[in-house]
Amino acid sequence: MRARLLPLALLLLAGCTRSGGDAQLLTEVKRRLSERDARLTSYQLEGRASEAGAEVAFTFAYRAPQRMRGTLGAPLSRTVSWDGERLFEQRDAERRFTTFQTELSPEKRAALLTETFAPFTPEGFRAPLLPMGARARRASHPRAPEAVELTAKVAGADAQGLEVAYTLRWPTLDFLGKQYRQADGTTLEVRVEEEHCDKALELCVPKQLSRWVKGEKVGETTLSALELNPALPGDTFTLTAPEGYEVQTKTLVDAAAK
Repeated sequence: MRARLLPLALLLLAGCTRSGGDAQLLTEVKRRLSERDARLTSYQLEGRASEAGAEVAFTFAYRAPQRMRGTLGAPLSRTVSWDGERLFEQRDAERRFTTFQTELSPEKRAALLTETFAPFTPEGFRAPLLPMGARARRASHPRAPEAVELTAKVAGADAQGLEVAYTLRWPTLDFLGKQYRQADGTTLEVRVEEEHCDKALELCVPKQLSRWVKGEKVGETTLSALELNPALPGDTFTLTAPEGYEVQTKTLVDAAAK
């Protein structure tokens, strides 16, 4: 299952814009996104994702700061969890349980966690991550007469003129859609098909997302259950090996330190 249409590095939402008005709007967007993340401190999800004719069930739990646990159903049958210090991986088909200690630099650890948990994390629950040089402009959307669009060029040798654009409802900054726009005109898009709104938290999150390439639907993610700001104790994210599993312990280090 592909969780992202294209991989993105962990980069900050920041940078200069082409006009003073855009800069002021971007500053306000960043402030509101930070406040939104501060209100949504934990969540639990359960659903199914389909891609290229294949479908898999998944669950995901998140608690700030950076505690995560995700499961993929059959045929993958895999659980991964990060408790703030250790990464756990449980592979049921192979009856193998691995604990990863980490000596990675903060940057490489962040990149590892992003890659590891991407399959479990639908768009729209955390603030979007954009490359340097993000631009902001007022926009509209079928789900929001008032919206804001954040765009930026994607950095990296493989980007080749790729641009990413997020559309967010104004002023709550709920996720409404994302596009990757390639230089040849090809568009890869994530659309919100259904939302769950919480009046107390003053925000909405997606319940159903669809993925499109060149105007053709290629996949979707549908949540059958979600809970915002549940109480998640620390041991939710600390796994122990089931009886009869092969148990391993490994240490992750930077390549330069080997």
